[in-house]
Amino acid sequence: MTQTARYDRSWHWDEGDDRALAVTRALSLDAIETAGSGHPGTALSLAPVTYLLYQKVMRHDPADPDWPGRDRFVLSCGHASLLQYTQLFLSGYAVTVEDLAHTRRWGSVTPGHPERGVTPGVEVSTGPLGSGFATAVGMALGARRERTLLDPEAPAGTSPFDHRVYVVCSDGDLEEGVSSEASSLAGTLGLGELVVFWDDNQISIDGPTDLSFREDVLARYEAYGWHVQRVEFRSLDGEYADRVDLLDEAVRRAEADPRPSMIAVATTIGWPAPHAAGTAAAHGAPLGPDEVAATKHVLGLDPAASFEVPQQVLRHTREALERGRTWHEDWDQVMQQWRDREPERAALYDRLRSRHLPDGWRDALPWVEQTESAAVATRAASGKTLTALGRGLPELWGGSADLADSTKAWMPGEAEFGTDGGAPGLDRRLIHFGIREFAMGLMLVGMSLSDLTRPFGGTYLVFSDYMRGAVRLAALQAAPVVFIWTHDSIGVGEDGPTHQPVEQIASLRTVPGLDVVRPGDANETVAAWAVLIERHSAPTGLILSRQALPVLTEGGADLIDQVRRGGYVLDSDEEPDVILIGTGSELQLVVRAAQRLRDEGVRCRVVSMPCVEWFLAQDESYRATVLPRRVAARVAVEAGVPDTWYRFVGTEGEVIGIDHFGASAPGPELFERFGVTTDHVVAAARTSLRRVAEQADRRSTRRG
Repeated sequence: MTQTARYDRSWHWDEGDDRALAVTRALSLDAIETAGSGHPGTALSLAPVTYLLYQKVMRHDPADPDWPGRDRFVLSCGHASLLQYTQLFLSGYAVTVEDLAHTRRWGSVTPGHPERGVTPGVEVSTGPLGSGFATAVGMALGARRERTLLDPEAPAGTSPFDHRVYVVCSDGDLEEGVSSEASSLAGTLGLGELVVFWDDNQISIDGPTDLSFREDVLARYEAYGWHVQRVEFRSLDGEYADRVDLLDEAVRRAEADPRPSMIAVATTIGWPAPHAAGTAAAHGAPLGPDEVAATKHVLGLDPAASFEVPQQVLRHTREALERGRTWHEDWDQVMQQWRDREPERAALYDRLRSRHLPDGWRDALPWVEQTESAAVATRAASGKTLTALGRGLPELWGGSADLADSTKAWMPGEAEFGTDGGAPGLDRRLIHFGIREFAMGLMLVGMSLSDLTRPFGGTYLVFSDYMRGAVRLAALQAAPVVFIWTHDSIGVGEDGPTHQPVEQIASLRTVPGLDVVRPGDANETVAAWAVLIERHSAPTGLILSRQALPVLTEGGADLIDQVRRGGYVLDSDEEPDVILIGTGSELQLVVRAAQRLRDEGVRCRVVSMPCVEWFLAQDESYRATVLPRRVAARVAVEAGVPDTWYRFVGTEGEVIGIDHFGASAPGPELFERFGVTTDHVVAAARTSLRRVAEQADRRSTRRG
């Protein structure tokens, strides 16, 4: 059996499917009533779509949710989570009827919205509308990249790396701008791996969707370059039917088309609830016991029974386990044939799956010689490192939001996805995301979810605000993506306050699970890349300067180990009187200030802290060796909102930062006018030393 057999579906819809679909709807109602909250409307009316996908269309193995050969399913309208949970249970995933009964409860594997890593079979955390859609575009792009990297010559439909991404979305998903960003790029890149079902039910929380949403959606998607179709569950005379036959025909046409596909499914929300169907009230609240009983009666089920699953229904739907086993076995054969045919690519695949790095990969790191005249922008150092590492690490891929030359988030000479869609057979790794920062962020998450590759994406730091929802979801899912954010401070200069990040760094550090790395020179940048390449447990925000910075460190393995700890002693006198902490472009200020203070007889320690999160993850004994408690005189410097640093300087310390927006003027002038200078660091150190001395005098007086 070849991979092409997956498209030769021959099935018929029988009474067993009707009965199972009725049970699906009843289970959703029971779970929502028991929880006392939830979204029954879409879980009722759209149940035929997810049932068809899990039982008739998708290639998946419920016994092995992480099987690499599976198709992927994304429920972008995550509020309708019972749509997916019921199918996972009925198909034979490790979700029980008891789990359905504990929906939205503490410790349940069936939370209010789908969460990756919580529910077996859930591919991605969804809920914020539009986010699942955009992430799925990234998943489809990831499928394309892996296919062209590992099996580029195989005819379409014959490779073990061929799979599709199926998405169910709502009106709300399509109203969110991020879905438009992602859809536009998906059409441009010709991502035929993507099939989207839009629940066109014409109802939102506030009432009819035409209160705010009247466009011709399919015309819009056709303009994006998508293949579009419409399936009517809702007829003109008011009759309603689950037209799974028409839906399956539409899916087959979508799979045969090389473009991404949008299938509008015209439904009546809440159908077949006799009173709630077609109303806004069906969207986001339990229907109540009377309406639930009435709906079960319409479905031909016992109105008094809850969570009832007849054995004949379970036997019918659990046939998915046998289909999954067969698909899996067939895929194993095709995979072995590929291994025999492509031993070098098979070795690469095994390395990527195990997350091992090749021997000697660090030899490519482009360290910069430390000289008095050396000055390199950290964005430039990052770009050179990315390019150098990329030659030996094909798992690195990504691009920039129309700023490749500025962000250096690029690999010159590598092949690019373009208007021809990056067709199979062409190993492309660079993406022009366009001016779509939010979509880029979510696509990076989707690109990373197979765990085979390490995607990156770049834009200016000030535009990280546009990406905030994506950054949060990356952290929530521990997606190992690299957000490259350049032009990191008022050093942007003449572009003015709209382009000068002030509050962004401190704000990003509040995101749980996000590592924010702001290297102080070229070699710290190289070392930071070395560290994050070895880390797979969290997203990283790499924050880089536009302006050239002096090279303050010596490259090598020791620096990598120091940067890995987040903060380290760059330079220190014995028994220091004051500690000066610097990060990013301001590290040079504390280095110069230390020399000035030493000329005055003050013993100094210079601490570089490129990553607060990595430093705080160290044990207390290490942190104490870097910041000994006995040295109370401290100064921390960063050209941004200073909130991060008060925990490190204590009550006697000083923080130099910027607590207001910038201005339009040359960068050096702004640093001078806003007081982020060597002179101000020296003055702050004197103030802290004086404060510590006065405190000591007061203690001495009290003892006397």
